[in-house]
Amino acid sequence: MRRLLLVSTLSAILLAGEKVAVIEVEGMTCPLCTVAIKRSLKKTPGVLKAKVRLNTRRATVRFQEDLNTSRLLEAIRNAGYQGKIIEIKTVSKASEQR
Repeated sequence: MRRLLLVSTLSAILLAGEKVAVIEVEGMTCPLCTVAIKRSLKKTPGVLKAKVRLNTRRATVRFQEDLNTSRLLEAIRNAGYQGKIIEIKTVSKASEQR
């Protein structure tokens, strides 16, 4: 019975969903802007990874499924910029391991 419980718990952890948001960011003018936004996003609990690109004016953020996306926009505002979510995708950890 314990083995079955352990297997089901591990399966739930491996299949837990993550999401990726693509955010359009207004006001970036230099590489330091991207650093400030990335730092602010990474400080947000639930954010797993963040990339910010000046040339596309976009941030790509991987985060835990239970994180409210308004927290991502708040992190960008706290860095002094405005953001608009343009896409959200669900990604499972299991599909990534293949």
